[in-house]
Amino acid sequence: MSTRRALIAAAAVLALCACTKKEDAAKPAAPQAVNFSIMSTEGRQTQMDEWGPFLADMESALGVPVKPFFGTNYTALIEAMRFKQTDVGWFTNQSGLEAVRRANGEVFARTVNPNGTDGYQAVILVKKGSGITLERLLKCDRTLNFGMGDAKSTSGTLAPMTYLFAPRGIDPNTCFKTVRSANHETNLFSVASGLLDASTNNTASMERMAMMNTDMARKTLASVETIWTSPRIPEDPMIRRKDLDPALKAKIDAFIFSYGVGDGPEAARQRKVLERIQTLPFKHADNSHLLPVREMEAAGQLIAARTKGDAAAMAAAKAELDRIAAEKHAAGQP
Repeated sequence: MSTRRALIAAAAVLALCACTKKEDAAKPAAPQAVNFSIMSTEGRQTQMDEWGPFLADMESALGVPVKPFFGTNYTALIEAMRFKQTDVGWFTNQSGLEAVRRANGEVFARTVNPNGTDGYQAVILVKKGSGITLERLLKCDRTLNFGMGDAKSTSGTLAPMTYLFAPRGIDPNTCFKTVRSANHETNLFSVASGLLDASTNNTASMERMAMMNTDMARKTLASVETIWTSPRIPEDPMIRRKDLDPALKAKIDAFIFSYGVGDGPEAARQRKVLERIQTLPFKHADNSHLLPVREMEAAGQLIAARTKGDAAAMAAAKAELDRIAAEKHAAGQP
């Protein structure tokens, strides 16, 4: 009997060990580093100068190295998160939506505009004194060189398509002599120097340029003027991978939502750091933050479907708009 009891006990121990190993295997591995994705809307060195102090503070709070991952376009950032090359980052609304859809991402925080207004606007810029008006731009006589943002850029592509071009049945590729895709800084300099006749941009990027307060920044901004402004766009979301270690998520939350909050010299210093990346202290958010950009996307699809006379696509876009309206109501959004 004693031998039998010993065998039963041994089997129980083995079973317990097997269960423990399965449970351990199911748990996310503790990270050796956190990779933070940043879109290079300006030059890489400019971005590092702005982001370096924030990432250093985050590294100190998390207790592991925090490494910047600079992407030259939003698709690169989405794919990096999809393949677990990055863990968390600052996305635009449209690229954030794609990260949620395709890269197992989730919205957990949102930025806050330092000027007190909730949101920013897409714009179209021309060189001051060029005589190019919005009416001239929309003639579509293929004589102008136009700059747009990344394909996943909310203000550089989605907003002007949704609010300006699509309602008029305009395809920029057939409207202009050339269409070039670049980041906001490049497009701004290209318009100021005359390399482009017009380009998209946004108020947040231009405010960031003004904050630099250099001779070049002042000269560049003085050389352009705005001929079109979009409705207000929600502030940008912070996205992280859903499958991150819960303990790491808790540490990220503790850092993000306390950073720059409160009184005293340290909180004041942190707010100065946040100013450099153009936000006030972050606010809590979830995937419902992306409902307005989903609405923009569906509205643009409906306009395009009507232009083509595609009944099936129109029905699909209308159904999506109905779903979004119900979700916005449930989330308490107007």
